[in-house]
Amino acid sequence: MLTKTAGIRTIMCTGDNIDTATAISINAGIVTQEEIDASEESKMYSCMTGKDFRTAVGGLKETEDINDPSKKVEQVGNIHKFRTIKKYLRVLARSSPEDKRILVTGIQDSDGVVAVTGDGTNDAPALTKADVGFAMGITGTDVAKGACDIILLDDNFSSIITALKYGRNVFDNVRKFLQF
Repeated sequence: MLTKTAGIRTIMCTGDNIDTATAISINAGIVTQEEIDASEESKMYSCMTGKDFRTAVGGLKETEDINDPSKKVEQVGNIHKFRTIKKYLRVLARSSPEDKRILVTGIQDSDGVVAVTGDGTNDAPALTKADVGFAMGITGTDVAKGACDIILLDDNFSSIITALKYGRNVFDNVRKFLQF
């Protein structure tokens, strides 16, 4: 998968059952059978159900903002366990909107940048929370389109890859120019 060579890790969150989601992710190149079988932790965490994930990481909890105690921020209940799971997680099956929001929040708290794609009303919380939200322009609901930053007109994940290539090329050229 081109995203791996670009340094991007893809995690598939779906409402499908675990067996269907795993088969689709292997077929799409998101995860390999070798990755699943690599270690005991990899076996446990590479393909999980939303309920198991939510239970393992302790869900979301509200805490006071360090900079402004009058504000509340969301954090993953057990960030240390989340970081362990995040290393291996590739498929989150039977996931709810809350599970997707926990995943986005945890990755952001671990200093990651998150892009989310979605097409339904259930994706809106994660699309809003993500650094960049992509909604499907053809099959996407109005709620998903309203919650996102970018609408994919052709509903094709490869459009994100193409945009990434051009964006990185522009970034490299600007960096070269500024060094000169």
